[in-house]
This record gives sequence, structure tokens and C-alpha cells, in this order.
Amino acid sequence: MNLIDCAGDILNTILVNGGDFAEIFLERRRSTSFSCEDNKVERVVSGVDHGAGIRLVVGERTLYAHTNEVSEDGLMTLARHVSEGVSGGRRDGATEFAPARFQAAAKIAPWDVPVSQKLDKVLSANEAARGLDDRVRQVLVRYGDSVRDVTIANSSGGFWEDQRVQTLFLVHVVAAKDDLIQTGYEPIGGTVGFELFDANDPSDIGLKAARQAILMLEADKAPTGVMPVVIGSEAGGTMIHEAVGHGLEADLVQKGLSKFAGRVGQKVASTIVTVVDDATMPQKRGSFAIDDEGVAAARTVLIEDGVLKGFLHDRMTAKKDSTVPTGNGRRESFRHKPIPRMTNTMIVPGKSEPTNVISDTKRGLFVRRMGGGQVNTVNGDFMFEVSEGYLIREGEMGPAVRGAALVGNGPEVLQKIDMVAGDHGFAIGTCGKDGQGVPVSDAQPTLRISELTIGGTGASG
Repeated sequence: MNLIDCAGDILNTILVNGGDFAEIFLERRRSTSFSCEDNKVERVVSGVDHGAGIRLVVGERTLYAHTNEVSEDGLMTLARHVSEGVSGGRRDGATEFAPARFQAAAKIAPWDVPVSQKLDKVLSANEAARGLDDRVRQVLVRYGDSVRDVTIANSSGGFWEDQRVQTLFLVHVVAAKDDLIQTGYEPIGGTVGFELFDANDPSDIGLKAARQAILMLEADKAPTGVMPVVIGSEAGGTMIHEAVGHGLEADLVQKGLSKFAGRVGQKVASTIVTVVDDATMPQKRGSFAIDDEGVAAARTVLIEDGVLKGFLHDRMTAKKDSTVPTGNGRRESFRHKPIPRMTNTMIVPGKSEPTNVISDTKRGLFVRRMGGGQVNTVNGDFMFEVSEGYLIREGEMGPAVRGAALVGNGPEVLQKIDMVAGDHGFAIGTCGKDGQGVPVSDAQPTLRISELTIGGTGASG
């Protein structure tokens, strides 16, 4: 089926009983994934998922339905079904479209690479991680790639075709000594094809994860107390993403679920802090040409020199706030409606030297890698595990410590950042919200928080 030939009829069928806006989202996803655990390759999944979602917006209400029947008849049937949720006067949408087409920039298309070659990458990482130390007990290696061919048409006359490629590779290691168990984790990936491995040796990824687990096995117990915390650029912007970023998504702001609501133009962070969300960065995991509503990717300044400038919008929230969408309308698949989501969210590099941030800190905790955690998006309170940390003593890196957790409040932490270095490091992940997961990355330079509560298992620091 060529959607452009029938999009006008389908959109007008959606609007036959009224409504403000209609949209068709057509998707075909080809993917391959498998893992190696206990030296066994398992959970091999390869296939194609093809479907469409239809959306009808009436005021602030959204009607959404999806189907795997992507013929013209199938979409017309779904359109009639959605239109039955509205009773009012007919509204006509666009019948002519000027298509905009975007092509994935992958140098090596994953679907052209034999599975055996992908398997070699997984097995080499597994072997390297297991061979590092006999205290390594478990190794999990996962590989996944996908290509999404997306077509979007709406009643305003927009028509877009986009191809998106993602490749992901990660290693998780468990090490044990007596009753003590520690883990290591190393992921790589992005909006990139199989050339991901041109600059990333799978054996090195396995070794990094294993070394982290062994290092934490040998580390001292982390102290407890309030102290300065230096977060290195290698940690990426996990804390900024979770503790601050979600509070800048416009739907949560409009629902009163963010401490940043009503504060545009006010100082919300230290004057040396600038936060941006940028989907235009080449090959980053949260990057794309257009979002899932057809809005061009953008670099959105959220906080500039400590002052709140605005929020992340999709079409719905932008209309409600009488502003323009920022290209942050994202959805997991055709089965989901778009909502405001982060892409590549980061603190912009500053002017300090990374080494000076540590040398200027007489006593504190240095965080090289962040782990998981919990965040209350309403008030900004958070707790994050530190997967790799070190004490700072007299301005120098001290011994590694384990079991540390960062406890604080996101908006308050922004005010307590007193040094920002000029380096930059990224972390990647899949962000969950409203039952949907989308690929993201986050970044930050080395920075210092003047004081933060450390929850540890050792004596007070």
C-alpha cells in the first residue's frame, strides 16, 4: 500500500464526525536480538513488526487505536471506528501532501550483516569478561539492532517518511567473593549501524564490565554523611535525566507534577549551569531527523545560565501553552500515542579543568559510574546508586568505595553545582514513561555539587 494515495480519504474518515486534528502513523520494524548467558546463546529473536496507529484529537482529548492490518481497507475500518468516539460537525482535512523523506545514515546496515558475525561479537565479549578473574561468576552479553521505516500523515497536510536504525550492545558481569556480590555494567549503542564496532572492541567492553565488578569487590565500604560530590563525565547525565529532565517535560508540567511549573524566567540552577535537549547530534542514541509527529529534531535550551527558559513539547502540549512543538513528541511504536519525551539531555560543558575540580575538593566522593535509582518527579527527590565511586582526600583520588548512594532533590542539586568542567561524557539507556520505552542518551561534564547526602554502609565520613 502506498499511503500517500489514500491518506486524504483516511484522514477525512477519521474527521467525519468532527475533531481538531487527525493523524496516521505507519511503521515497519525489522529487528534482531539475542543474548549469551552461562556461556549459552539464547533468546534469539528476529522478525518484522508491521502496523499503524490512528489518532484523533478533540480539544484536550485524544482517541487512539492501532492495528496490524495495514491495507487501505484495514486503515479505513480503523478510521471509522475512531471517528465514532466523536459527535459533532464534519471537518475536512488535507487531501494533497508534499512528502518529506529522510534516510538512515548507517554505514553498515545491520540487516546486511550475517548473524554469525553478530554472534562473534557477543562471544568475544563473553570470553574476555569471564577470563579476567576467577571471581567472575556470571556474564550476560546482549546484542540488538533494529530498523524502523516510519510514515506519518496528518490532517494539516504533513507527510513524512523516515528510516531509523539503532544498534545496542551491553555486558553485565556479576563477581563474588565469599558472601559479597558486586556487579559491573558497560553498554554501547546509538543511532548507528554495525559500524558501531569499528570504534568499540567487544572484548574491551567485556573487560570494562568485569573490571568494574572486581574493583567494587575489593573496595572499602562507602561512608555515610553530607559531603561534596564530584561526578565525572564518564558517569554521563543519568542524574540530570532522571532527577531534573522529567520535570521539564511539558505534559507533567501542565498536570502540576513538576516543581518547575510556573517558573519560566526564574533562576532554578546555579549560574554556571546550562541544560539542553538535543536530538540533532549525529549517531547519539536519542537522535533522529523528525520526531514521531513529523516535527524536525531540534536543540532546545531548557535552562540557560541558571534561568529556566522553557519545556519539552509535543504538538498537544504546545497547543495548550500557545507555543511551538520542540520536536519531542515520541512513541515506542505504532501501538502508542506520542507524548513529550527527552532525547539527548545534557549539562553543557563549562570552563574548569576536570583535574582542578578534584584538586579543589579537599574531601568528598568522586562518582565515576552511576547505577539505578528512584525519583519522585513531583517533588524532585531522588536516590541513585553509585556503581563505581572513590573517596577524595586532600584534593586527590583516594580508594574505591562500594555501596554508596546519592540522596537529594533534583532542583536543589542544580543550585548547589559550584564547578563545571569543559569535558563531556555520554551514557545511554531506554527511558520509561507511561508504559513506553524510547532510546535516549544523557551527558554531562565533570562537575561538583557542594554538598549532598551520601548513604553508605561504612562509618560516618
